[in-house]
Amino acid sequence: MEHRADWTIEQNWENYTPQEHQTWKFLFSRQSEILKNRAVPEFLQGIKSLGVAEDGIPDFRRLNDVLMKATGWQIVAVPSLIPDDVFFEHMANRRFVATCFIRRPDQLDYLQEPDVFHDVFGHVPLLVNPIFANYMEAYGKAGIKALKAGHLKKISRLYWYTVEFGLIQTKEGLRIYGSGIVSSKGESIYCLEDPMPRRIEFDLKRILCTDYFIDKYQETYFVIKSFDQLFHETNQDLLSVYDEVSHLPELSATTLLPSDHLIAA
Repeated sequence: MEHRADWTIEQNWENYTPQEHQTWKFLFSRQSEILKNRAVPEFLQGIKSLGVAEDGIPDFRRLNDVLMKATGWQIVAVPSLIPDDVFFEHMANRRFVATCFIRRPDQLDYLQEPDVFHDVFGHVPLLVNPIFANYMEAYGKAGIKALKAGHLKKISRLYWYTVEFGLIQTKEGLRIYGSGIVSSKGESIYCLEDPMPRRIEFDLKRILCTDYFIDKYQETYFVIKSFDQLFHETNQDLLSVYDEVSHLPELSATTLLPSDHLIAA
């Protein structure tokens, strides 16, 4: 698929088929029910603010009208996964890249690559929240520096364990904010209710050393206390943090350290 120099394309919302809209409707309805008492309130509020309904795949232009007024972010369509430097550059300038295609009916429960449901339903609602929106911009800027310094693996782990698979402690108990979880039927339930995974208090240096699974449910989740904490602890000179952890061993996704502070589900 042809794209512009910055890898963006047109969404061409008018070209979606009735079957594709029906797939969105099914996924939206199913996840909305599952997430009622599992997703962080800010995510659920973001859904309402954006007007992302189960009527069908949203038009990015309509969503951008709301996002720009709320936090100055906008969604830009891309054909698929894009180069890391382009990804970070878009994020640093408050542009969230989203794919346009939606999974097939036989892929409803699992899809390895991100589709429009994962990107829009999973990611975009929290971009309405000012603090999380600031975190995402800061991450993009940090990613540019990390890439130039050869620390892509470490900065990618931060994204994975927060933006994609993060949990948060609330007064009502643990809640989900990671997009990889909120867009997954099975992991939305597993991450909070299954006894297997380790739910560890957020530790930046620990995360930078920890590998992750890309083809199965996570066995380790990191729990933040608030979005303020997430922004505060990561909005610093991460290059110096990379140097601090460079002598530490790489940890597998199943490692449990004596220093880990476990959070009860």
